[in-house]
Amino acid sequence: MLLALRLKDFVIVDAAEIEFGRGFSVLSGETGAGKSILIDALGLALGARADASLVREGAIRADITASFDTDPPLERWLAERELAGDEGLVLVRRIVESDGRSKAFVNGHAATATQLRELGERLVDVHGQHAAQSLLRGGGQRDLLDAFGGLQAQARAVGEAHASWREHAARLEAAEGDSRELELRRERLQWQVGELEALALGPGEWAQLNTEQKRLAHAAALLEGAAQAAAALGDDDEAIGARLGQVGTRLRPLAAIDPRLQAPLELLETATIHAQEAASALADYARDMDLDPQRLEAVETRIGAVFAAARKFRLAPEAIADELPAMQQELARLTADRDLDALRAEVARLRGRFETLARELSTGRRAAAAKLAAGVTRQIGRLGMAGGRLEIPIETASPSAAGIDAIEYRVAGHAGGSARPLAKVASGGELSRIGLAIAVLAAQANPVPTLIFDEADAGVGGAVAEVIGELMRELGNDRQVLCVTHLPQVAAKAHQHLLVSKEATAGRTTSSIRTLGRADRVEEIARMLGGVEITATTRKHARELLAQG
Repeated sequence: MLLALRLKDFVIVDAAEIEFGRGFSVLSGETGAGKSILIDALGLALGARADASLVREGAIRADITASFDTDPPLERWLAERELAGDEGLVLVRRIVESDGRSKAFVNGHAATATQLRELGERLVDVHGQHAAQSLLRGGGQRDLLDAFGGLQAQARAVGEAHASWREHAARLEAAEGDSRELELRRERLQWQVGELEALALGPGEWAQLNTEQKRLAHAAALLEGAAQAAAALGDDDEAIGARLGQVGTRLRPLAAIDPRLQAPLELLETATIHAQEAASALADYARDMDLDPQRLEAVETRIGAVFAAARKFRLAPEAIADELPAMQQELARLTADRDLDALRAEVARLRGRFETLARELSTGRRAAAAKLAAGVTRQIGRLGMAGGRLEIPIETASPSAAGIDAIEYRVAGHAGGSARPLAKVASGGELSRIGLAIAVLAAQANPVPTLIFDEADAGVGGAVAEVIGELMRELGNDRQVLCVTHLPQVAAKAHQHLLVSKEATAGRTTSSIRTLGRADRVEEIARMLGGVEITATTRKHARELLAQG
């Protein structure tokens, strides 16, 4: 459940913090006041696309924080992604900079937009004001049915099975139609892979060869330089180490007389020790240095072989080790494709798997269609379409990523009328009511704790509006429901009423949000009933509506 939402410098909101209760809450306000701002802010917090236009003009950044309560499954989901916070609470924060860049946090942990969207799907279900328009599209009708029936996972599996089948079918077609060209490609790859496998250049070996070649090629100079340096630092009378020791011997009794010489003496003694250690290390290096012309020759031969292969296959020497696995993979695929019988058998197997999954999905869709059609028919009767009914026939279609079903919603607007395609016969008001009925039914089947309706009641009024309010309140009995509305009959049924208002100050327009008490609710519902001029009659009507709620 959504507990609170805090906005700062978002669109036209300076700052706002709203607490939400259980049950049914409405947001109302005059046209243009920004009633959907809260919905937009919540959507942004839960992974919607961010851009600079969301930052209030003149501000550095927009900052949105939403808090929700959690349940054990959500706690496990958060823990698996290392996003856990205080038990029973999840805090989601989204920051949008004035240049459009954004950052996201869940319980103080950095999160991706994808993680926000996945989290949002578990917390909130939004039915937008244009959602009914999806009923006019075949794909939208199918998606709504799958969502209602809880068939999305099966639909995804069908899509994946179809893609795998078609991919292998395309490979078979290519293998049958271009077998000579593919065979030439396979033979060339086989030769290339054989050459590179014989070369056996390991990961990182090229860099190691170059380093070793440089060392061996300059071994004499390295040996001579190390020996000379060791002698210069050594223990003979003219060596630097010995001379430093002599200076220290002369300075030590003087430091006993004047303590200020102690610090230079200590530095000198440290330098003497470092010089002796350096001389010893250089001597060890010179003793270990091996002038190995045979190894140098072997390394240079190896480098020459790598260069030759790189030129032959038009590769950078350092890329050979990485390129070989890709060549081997392609060779394996082309070799498998040579076995046309095996490839045909695999295509047949994948097609059979697709058809099995598609039939199972079709069975689920038919069951869901019958249940959805019956439920919508009951609801639209309450919503002012007495005698109307929805039918969802499912016919067999050509195989596709969506399955084997052709789905078309059909509606009869009155008793005895024949059902015809929804896109052809439904008026705007009818479409809104059918869409709302489907949204309510889908919400009842959806375990998400918070449901949001963004002017999903558009296009209706009167007695139908009162029924919509009753439906929303019924939904709010066992979950949290938020509704942006312009209908007083709906607003009067709410457990909580939030008012969004807009004002202009010093040439700048801002929106504010506040929770209304009983007296203020009467005034707002009266405004919704009567417009700008509120009379005693509209106030009386508002009180009557609230009393009925």
